[in-house]
Amino acid sequence: MNWKFWQKKSKKDTANKKKKSATREWVDAIVFAVIAATIIRGLFIEAYTIPTGSMERSLLVGDFLFVSKVNYGARTPITPIAFPFAHHTMPVIGTKAYWDGWQLPYYRLPGLQKIKRNDVVVFNYPMEADAPFNRPIDKRENYIKRCLAIGGDTLAINDGVVSVNGKVVDAPEMSQTEYYIKTNGEEFNPVALQNMPVTLMQTPSRDVFVGIMPKSEVEKLKAFSNVESIMEINSEKGEYRDEIFPHNPKLPWNQDNYGPVIIPKEGWTVKLDSVNISIYERAISVYENNKLEIKDGVFYINGQQTDSYTFKQNYYWMMGDNRHNSADSRYWGFVPEDHIVGKALFIWMSWNEEGSFFSKIRWSRLFRGIH
Repeated sequence: MNWKFWQKKSKKDTANKKKKSATREWVDAIVFAVIAATIIRGLFIEAYTIPTGSMERSLLVGDFLFVSKVNYGARTPITPIAFPFAHHTMPVIGTKAYWDGWQLPYYRLPGLQKIKRNDVVVFNYPMEADAPFNRPIDKRENYIKRCLAIGGDTLAINDGVVSVNGKVVDAPEMSQTEYYIKTNGEEFNPVALQNMPVTLMQTPSRDVFVGIMPKSEVEKLKAFSNVESIMEINSEKGEYRDEIFPHNPKLPWNQDNYGPVIIPKEGWTVKLDSVNISIYERAISVYENNKLEIKDGVFYINGQQTDSYTFKQNYYWMMGDNRHNSADSRYWGFVPEDHIVGKALFIWMSWNEEGSFFSKIRWSRLFRGIH
């Protein structure tokens, strides 16, 4: 073999190879970055913004969070054909950002942990199954709440105090609720209120306010010279509110007095009756895709007569820390496991709409963990 001849030919062939154009290099780099970011966002960690005040004051509107997909196990895409980085709607043009003509079955990768009570969890809004557009599960709106009960737990609320399995659940430090504040008619000192996590709203009565605040601020506010009394606002026991799940007058529950109710667990068999069917009907028919019929007081599931049902997945009870200003499980019931997105880890940025650019950043909240 002539080594010199081969070496010359090899160099010549290499020289003849076409070099990638600058445009091609940019396209390759962008495609790689999009694929890498999509994998990271789908399987490991994703950014999330707090849009409403339902978690005030634990989390504030304008907080930017990182949500871990690893902790509970990443949910593999159900709707795989979608525009990168758009959740369900295209920016500007407002059209669908996905194609639902091809959907995959639900599957979750192994996680580092199970969902625990008191975790702050991001999940897909389960009531979107009733909406006219009925998006696929992984394209429904993202909600964030605190998990107060897991599958198999018995939850009850008495005068605003939550109990799980008969034990009182301590409210998160910065969770807040509403109070009537009776004053002597004198105005509040705005400077004294400036650094307190208290929102005051005056009622038609000049000397009575509604205050929204954490319980820790009650005694501080009582020390004000113009405050005569403070009383927590709670709905009366037995006062039926039709907006409260399961929307059944036979269960006269409200946001402050609720249950007891058993949270469904995978493998748990419930004995069905004329009252509890309203609690579990949605999970059986909507979330677990069964045909449920009731004829002359007799239950039929997928055409078979039965008086019980065994659940196929775990469910969770989610509530906001802003207890009187949160649309949560008290209004729409259980969150199925296949709707779980991930665990909220920490705040990486927090933005206030008021003030100059640098004063809009809530510096004290940056890189704060979520508890």
